[in-house]
Amino acid sequence: MCNNHPTRVLSAPHAKAAFERTTIERRALRPHDILIDIKYSGICHSDIHSAFDEWGGGIFPMVPGHEIAGVVEAVGEKVTKFAVGDRVGVGCFVDSCGECEYCLNGDEQYCTKGVVQTYNNLDYEGNPTYGGYSQKIVVTERFVVRIPDQLELDAASPLLCAGITTYSPLKHWNAGPGKKVAIVGMGGLGHLAVQFAHALGAEVTVLSRSMNKKDEALEFGADHYFATGNPDTFTELAGRFDLILNTVSANLDVDAYLSLLRIDGTLVNVGAPANPDSYSVFSLITGRRSIAGSLVGGIPQTQEMLDFAAEHGIAPKIEVIPANQVDEAYERVLQSDVRYRFVIDISTL
Repeated sequence: MCNNHPTRVLSAPHAKAAFERTTIERRALRPHDILIDIKYSGICHSDIHSAFDEWGGGIFPMVPGHEIAGVVEAVGEKVTKFAVGDRVGVGCFVDSCGECEYCLNGDEQYCTKGVVQTYNNLDYEGNPTYGGYSQKIVVTERFVVRIPDQLELDAASPLLCAGITTYSPLKHWNAGPGKKVAIVGMGGLGHLAVQFAHALGAEVTVLSRSMNKKDEALEFGADHYFATGNPDTFTELAGRFDLILNTVSANLDVDAYLSLLRIDGTLVNVGAPANPDSYSVFSLITGRRSIAGSLVGGIPQTQEMLDFAAEHGIAPKIEVIPANQVDEAYERVLQSDVRYRFVIDISTL
């Protein structure tokens, strides 16, 4: 195939602008490329940060979306892993150098050349990337994953970011039998983190602002639930956890949460607030504690996560919306008015 592929998209013309329907052209298929007919695209909080240019460096017009689920429509002549009709997904990035130690180890997200993000980024040829709020996308097969038949496509889409964002640190810090793990926040990331931590065999505690989501947390597999709005919580849970996974995108009292860790415990951040956090170094040195961060996962681990989710019946709780409700959905995310992830039905675009 030598022709470009016109596709309808939802595009933000500038920061904080309402989305507009427009058309872009996806590149003609190269030998290792796959053309994907997108069925669903999840809305991630980072889409909002990016579209509002809260992290700076936004490339506009912007087509967000890095939780992409669809079906293979066409393949390049040298594609070997996928065929037309396969159920596939694309996550947070679409290219890397493939040669550095991290790429060779399956950790493409840490590529030393700089991983090419699915949207709001420039590819290695200097062209802006456009994401999944789109009818079609062209991606090299190395960055496409297979969606197991046990997972519905709409529910699978948030796993491509929210799922791997929580699964990867739980695996890296060895959440499992005998480990006490706390999940901070019961939102789009947190409700998946609870399911993964439970399935991995850890004792799971949810730390949320109020008791409003206790019943749902227990249904997702949490063993315990505490409200952080109650100051007694931090006294009762002092020194309890091996691992705390912070999934919220708001600034916390970091010292208070560090006090909940056992000796050698780690607070891992996957939520990214717009403003810097602060903490006292004494909160670290008095317990040989650590603060860490984690950036999604590589392609092999993303496939592992999808297969694990399928095996253990793990899926996000979603609300599917038509394309004309994305602006409203953004506002609802900011008001925490979603249980727990929005997914765009791309057939309505």
